[in-house]
Amino acid sequence: MSRIPGWLERVGDGISRVGERLDERRAQAERESGDELSHERSHSPPGSTAAPGASAEPASDETGEQVPAPPAYAPAIAARPEPVAAVPWGLRVAAEAAWRLLVLAGLLWVLIRIISSVQLVVFAFVAALLITALLQPTVARLRRHGVPRGLATALTAILGFVIMGLVGWFVVWQVQENIDALSDQIQDGIDDLRKWLLNSPFHVTESQINEIAKSLRDAIGANTDEITSAGLEGVTVIVEAMTGILLTMFSTLFLLYDGRRIWEWTLKLVPAQARPGIAGAGPRAWRTLTAYVRGTVIVALIDAIFIGLGIFFLGVPMAVPLAVFIFLFAFIPLVGAVVSGALAVVVALVTQGVFTALMVLVVVLAVQQIEGHILQPFILGRAVRVHPLAVVLSVAAGGMVSGIGGAVVAVPLVAVTNTVVVYLRAWSREAAIRQAPVPRGATAVEVAPVDPPSDAP
Repeated sequence: MSRIPGWLERVGDGISRVGERLDERRAQAERESGDELSHERSHSPPGSTAAPGASAEPASDETGEQVPAPPAYAPAIAARPEPVAAVPWGLRVAAEAAWRLLVLAGLLWVLIRIISSVQLVVFAFVAALLITALLQPTVARLRRHGVPRGLATALTAILGFVIMGLVGWFVVWQVQENIDALSDQIQDGIDDLRKWLLNSPFHVTESQINEIAKSLRDAIGANTDEITSAGLEGVTVIVEAMTGILLTMFSTLFLLYDGRRIWEWTLKLVPAQARPGIAGAGPRAWRTLTAYVRGTVIVALIDAIFIGLGIFFLGVPMAVPLAVFIFLFAFIPLVGAVVSGALAVVVALVTQGVFTALMVLVVVLAVQQIEGHILQPFILGRAVRVHPLAVVLSVAAGGMVSGIGGAVVAVPLVAVTNTVVVYLRAWSREAAIRQAPVPRGATAVEVAPVDPPSDAP
């Protein structure tokens, strides 16, 4: 190899020194940019976000070499919020309320299914509660006069069941005694209606009336099997009714004799934190139920007496059984009065004609108006005041769920529930006030009551 000329070596050394100086300047520029970035981060306000990829220490690549931090002029990008904060507040509230409502609806559905499975037992116990609410004041009155608890319970229960049995026997006896005369009068009423239709301006012909009668006979003949099966099912209904009556009697005896102990045992099933509130709500609910039952009995008795006297003086047959039906149907608020009044009007229309039916309708409406505006507010009072819309809806819902029994139980259940809810709300508010810390110092002076300034000199 030939030797390299001297001037070429000097050129190469010069290029090497230029490259070293460039490397030194690049390193110095990187150090200066890093110092400026750290200075900006130290003086940046809280909550600000650095550029993507920026960190307290330089990042490293796959080879382990440090990656320079982004320049200071890189745009800042806000961090993504938490998922809960991203959902609007109204939507979060709706979702929270929705799943709780679903849980309550599921619980209510399960409860209704359980009640439907043991419907006879539930209705027997509820009837025992209503009868106990009616008879318990008599037991308490006898106890105050020195009668032993067992004897007072036995006398009250026997007297109550005897009176109810006599009422039922009287209704059946009156119906059996007047059924023949009533059927004859109904037949005469049908004949009169037929003659009126033939002579009416509706141009009804004899053949049309006969066709309607034939259709009714054919419908009855075609449904003979269903009627027979319904009669066979009536035996099962009678057995279930007798079983329910026996359960009601035994439950009433135990509730009258040992009701306080049963209530104390029930309180032990309630969680300890909720026990004081439930213990205070129970007696108030019982007073509401007692006031409802006694007031309903008094109002129903007044309705039955006055409407019965009205239809008796108008010459409507079976006035006494109709009055008893009015008394029984009065335990179904609003709906029962309409049904019993319509039954009296129909009997008067079929047996005595249109004028007597109109007079019976006037009597029924007058008595019901007096009941709604005078008797119920005066006798029932504020203890069981329920809005008419709540009464109609509860009776309809109870009838759809459990028939006539559900319609009877619906209104007292709503009244008792209203009393319990109002009391528990007031109790929770008072408990929160009692548990609040006692104000001290200047706070106590600020919240202390101040007497109003006197006008006297």
